[in-house]
Amino acid sequence: ADLFDGIVMAEQRFHGEGYQEGFAEGSHAGVAEGRRYGLLHGARIGSEIGCYLGFALTWHCLLQKCTDEKNSKKIRTLDSLIGMIQKFPYEDPTYDKLQEDLEKIRGKYKQVCSVLNIQSDFRIGTERSSLTF
Repeated sequence: ADLFDGIVMAEQRFHGEGYQEGFAEGSHAGVAEGRRYGLLHGARIGSEIGCYLGFALTWHCLLQKCTDEKNSKKIRTLDSLIGMIQKFPYEDPTYDKLQEDLEKIRGKYKQVCSVLNIQSDFRIGTERSSLTF
């Protein structure tokens, strides 16, 4: 019975070993793919937010010299956008409201462009990021 037991149970044993090997290899490949995706996606978000911040700081400096009421509203809106960007949690990859806060920043950016009477179009291409007006 022992001789046939090894033959009969071979399929089950090989199936279990194959499953374990496949699971380990798939886990390793999944981690590597996830890391690449995270780096790419994080770089895109960083580029987008950096562009918004540079835009807002530049306009803030340009409008700082004029003190009329129209520019005061523009400066307040720019200050709000700058504040939102500065509070954005860059260091916390597990932040659960990342997408929600990113959408709020995008909305505030569009509001700033509207107040400044500037047409905005932010695109991230495969070769480079660009901000066109």
